[in-house]
Amino acid sequence: LPPVVTGIGRGTFLGIPISVYVMLILLAVFWSILSKTRFGRHVYAIGGNAECARLSGVNVSRTKVVIYTMNAIFGAVAGILVSFRLGSAQPDLGATYGLDAITACCLGGTAMGGGKGYMFGTILGCLFLTSLSTGFNLMNVNAYLQQIIKGCVLIVAIALNARDSIRFGHKKPRAA
Repeated sequence: LPPVVTGIGRGTFLGIPISVYVMLILLAVFWSILSKTRFGRHVYAIGGNAECARLSGVNVSRTKVVIYTMNAIFGAVAGILVSFRLGSAQPDLGATYGLDAITACCLGGTAMGGGKGYMFGTILGCLFLTSLSTGFNLMNVNAYLQQIIKGCVLIVAIALNARDSIRFGHKKPRAA
């Protein structure tokens, strides 16, 4: 492998993998964007209620295109970093990452109904899931059983999130 590939994928700086630095930089940039800019307010507004956002003057379709484009770019960056780390590219490598991403978001406090989410909570959800997966691997738990347990964690996280939303009065109004 070329040195740039091994340097980015397997390299460290001060004992910390380069990919952690990439994540921290992106976290800082997007926390700033979501919390300090008009675009960030539009993203949360669309997540809460796209029709209300549209009626408030937000160009919902354009904002969604930007969001999906950014999602695709960062999915590609993540795929490149994983390929560099492993030294190979396998098309089915991230087949289970979707469940992990949704579970981490729910554990971090992101509402599945939209309009509420916390980047730092999602990072904590990622750390919890990583710890859980590492523990499962150390205990030689079957990969299929790991997915079932993660699915149960997701169901519990969604149930707790829904219960909290109802308890704190964030229930969506019923259609007439």
